[in-house]
Amino acid sequence: MNVLGLSAYYHDSAAALVVDGRIVAAAQEERFTRKKHDAGFPHQAVAYCLKQGGLGLADLDRVAFYDKPLLKFERLLETYLSFAPRGWRSFIAAMPVWLKEKLFLERLLRQELDGCGDVAGGATWTGPILFPEHHFSHAASAFFPSPFEEAAVLTMDGVGEWSTTSFGVGRGSSLSLQADITFPHSLGLLYSAFTYYTGFKVNSGEYKVMGLAPYGEPKYVDLILTHLIDLKEDGSFRLNMEYFDYCTDLRMTSERFHRLFGGEPRKPESELTQREMDLARSIQEVTEEAVLRIAGHVRRQTGMKALCLAGGVSLNCVANGRLRRERIFDRLWIQPAAGDAGGALGAALAAAHIHAGGQRALPSGQADGMAGSYLGPAYTQEEIEGWLQAQGAPFERLADEALFGTVAELLAQESVVGWVQGRMEFGPRALGNRSIIGDARSPKMQSVMNLKIKYRESFRPFAPAVLEERVADYFELDEPSSYMLLVAGVRESRRTPLSEADRRLFGIERLNRPRSDIPAVTHLDYSARIQTVSKDTNPRFHALLKAFEAKTGYGLLVNTSFNVRGEPIVCTPADAYRCFMRTDMDSLVLGNCLVRKADQPPLASDSDWRAEFQLD
Repeated sequence: MNVLGLSAYYHDSAAALVVDGRIVAAAQEERFTRKKHDAGFPHQAVAYCLKQGGLGLADLDRVAFYDKPLLKFERLLETYLSFAPRGWRSFIAAMPVWLKEKLFLERLLRQELDGCGDVAGGATWTGPILFPEHHFSHAASAFFPSPFEEAAVLTMDGVGEWSTTSFGVGRGSSLSLQADITFPHSLGLLYSAFTYYTGFKVNSGEYKVMGLAPYGEPKYVDLILTHLIDLKEDGSFRLNMEYFDYCTDLRMTSERFHRLFGGEPRKPESELTQREMDLARSIQEVTEEAVLRIAGHVRRQTGMKALCLAGGVSLNCVANGRLRRERIFDRLWIQPAAGDAGGALGAALAAAHIHAGGQRALPSGQADGMAGSYLGPAYTQEEIEGWLQAQGAPFERLADEALFGTVAELLAQESVVGWVQGRMEFGPRALGNRSIIGDARSPKMQSVMNLKIKYRESFRPFAPAVLEERVADYFELDEPSSYMLLVAGVRESRRTPLSEADRRLFGIERLNRPRSDIPAVTHLDYSARIQTVSKDTNPRFHALLKAFEAKTGYGLLVNTSFNVRGEPIVCTPADAYRCFMRTDMDSLVLGNCLVRKADQPPLASDSDWRAEFQLD
């Protein structure tokens, strides 16, 4: 049973291939087109997935799309009618695309798949195209790859067709949703409203709000709970739509919202003030409280001991960490591609298990079915060396043991290293195969990486990648966190007390005060967003961490995604080399090739790059 899953036409389009219930490949289109959050049909991702599976279009049994377009169209029409005559401008902007393309999505998908024919077996797709509901796709992506025989499933995001929050139960190869909260009442859109108001971009800046929150005080929590959201004890909620414009306009918040919080939205790229920090802290605390109440209700309703999570809100790793600490559920598993890209995978899994009746084979032990989320393209050593030689880029080829030791020594000297190994990660996190790494002990590493490598805001924290068997030595966590989706505290014994003068500082002034013996990964509130690295899941990254531990006594490194602000994570060695040369990274490792910045010729111009710096 070969099933291709698709997500497209909103943001983060992707494709995924499931063969006999096993996830063979998955990738976002942005990684190939180099267009951040690319929403177009995932032609190149489809081609990659089929190539990885050794299949053509004619070999597929089913294609599944991640939501139901007619239901979404119904929601748009009903929303415009409910708020008329407000929303006319938004209605005029949306309708032409729907009437021309999205309303006839099956026909459009067949045309687009035909466009993949030259690289996917040359056939025309005439088989069935299935349309599971958006939140069912999220739920399937959460439950079917999880390590649980049975579990409750909770999905939370901005909006699908109508649902914004839903829960249900998965058992074996079955999955059903029991209840939902519907648009316009949305926890994801509430958080996005504050993302917009604090001057960040909706659908990508939510991470920034989460990272900014520890710099503020929760002074607006009561205001939010009194005026914006009516949050019940069972986690159900309603938003006061007088404060929001996303139903009727092309912006998130209304003038009434602006008056409530004392001014117009912050202009993007302008200076951050204490107000934005306090707003971020406040909405983060409200979100955490809502997630806890919803999870408590789901536990009571389902009686399940394990919980699976998906949907964009599930990428809020601070809320996830608090959910874990509260132990509402005994065990927790979060889909690493929890956003819309993961919907492609969920659609394929739903088609394989629910529609086609395929039997689900549980992974052995504590493992899940995501293979570490290393589901994207890989490049052979011969391909890498051939490409470097063709560009005249000097490099050293080192055997594994020498490579790990040499890179560990460079890292111990505070070098910043680009690290590209094996298959690219699926989802928004780099997990050691498309990563930029550094020494977590360095007091200057966060600042260097943010300003000279990532070109992003200085307040944003970095995550530690730590040996799975050593995680409890550094953090208040005694279980795996393979996907960088849990926040936990740095152990008390490693914390550095702040001076009286430091404690009197406010906001961003507190940024560069070391708080532990691993300052580069210790956030303002002594927390860290943790990735545990297993020898079984990623033996090469694990070996590098072991080499670094042997040299320094510390079994962890800073790990951030291999990209600069505004660009997708790198996919090919060519992408990695270009990013490496345009930043202040010191060295680049491609497979077993060590590339040192000091040895490299000047980078070709952009026009030359597009013509020459491509890997077949």
